[in-house]
Amino acid sequence: MRRLNRRKTLNLVKELDAFPKVPESYVETSASRGTVSILAFTVMLVLTVMEFFVYRNTWMKYEYEVDKDFSSKLRINIDITVAMKCQYVGADVLDLAETMVLSSSGLIYEPVIFDLSPQQRQWLRMLQVIQNRLQEEHSLQDVVFKSAIKGASTALPPREDSLVQPPNACRIHGHLYVNKVAGNFHITVGKAIPHPRGHAHLAALVSHETYNFSHRIDHMSFGEPIPGIINTLDGTEKIASDHNQMFQYFITIVPTKLRTYRISSDTHQFAVTERERVIDHASGSHGVSGIFMKYDINSLMVTVTESHMPFWQFLVRLCGIIGGIFSTTGMLHGMAEFIVDVVCCRFKLGAYKQPTVPLHHGDTNNHIPLLKENSTH
Repeated sequence: MRRLNRRKTLNLVKELDAFPKVPESYVETSASRGTVSILAFTVMLVLTVMEFFVYRNTWMKYEYEVDKDFSSKLRINIDITVAMKCQYVGADVLDLAETMVLSSSGLIYEPVIFDLSPQQRQWLRMLQVIQNRLQEEHSLQDVVFKSAIKGASTALPPREDSLVQPPNACRIHGHLYVNKVAGNFHITVGKAIPHPRGHAHLAALVSHETYNFSHRIDHMSFGEPIPGIINTLDGTEKIASDHNQMFQYFITIVPTKLRTYRISSDTHQFAVTERERVIDHASGSHGVSGIFMKYDINSLMVTVTESHMPFWQFLVRLCGIIGGIFSTTGMLHGMAEFIVDVVCCRFKLGAYKQPTVPLHHGDTNNHIPLLKENSTH
């Protein structure tokens, strides 16, 4: 009884077989079908390799939401070289809440030479070329995000030659923590001092002939620094055409959460509008000579996530490639055979005509005579 039930089950399973085998005696092969099969396998191999590279690739996904973090501090990372001696310049931050942050709380004043060495100049040119490409091709920013690696620094390399002249510039570098509101970071003549009505700089003892706010921004970022990320102002170099000249940078900061397979960090992106003018009170161009970076924080926060194609989707696309090519090449080959048969049959109609048999009187007979067996008498 059990054997009978087992046989019925096996027979039922055989009836559900979707891949029946055709006997070899029923299979007809041809050179044309073999050629099409080779082409189909080649196309399948090429598309499979291309699909594998697509599966390995990733893309950046951008999501936007309201930034609800108002109590935390904003970190400003600075590395600026000004073509004036350190005792003549001062840097500080003043925000809309009238809170002043002195540069002594986190910035270092280092005497340096403003002119770069050949290796440093080559590095700066390369960085400027990258910045130009990033401005033209916005999609390259995804590549920068994905290639960010902790430990890969984009800072200016040290000089490879020895100092042959005394330092004539001041490198101001370090970081400051400020309130998360709009503010103004500036570098101008004289050291900053607290004042009940704001703040002031001791510029009276500095001669106007020593004013030179030519500067180079090696690094400028907001939030947690991420080595490997190229920021908007990195590599900027400005040469002053006059002693009394003002350089202004209007910065809009966007809080950003970066989540990739290499790094996870909370940082900030920013856009910059630049302006520069000569201070001439006689012509109506008023102001203070120096470098002014006025920043404002956007209320939206961007979450940048690196996405990857799921493995099941890769299998589905792979099956679609293989099945689609098999079906398409089969249909194309069938259509080609049909067209060839239709075209060639017109020229082969004579081969299907019945042969004519001559008669004794010179006439022709279109009918083939029946063969009769010779009878023996």
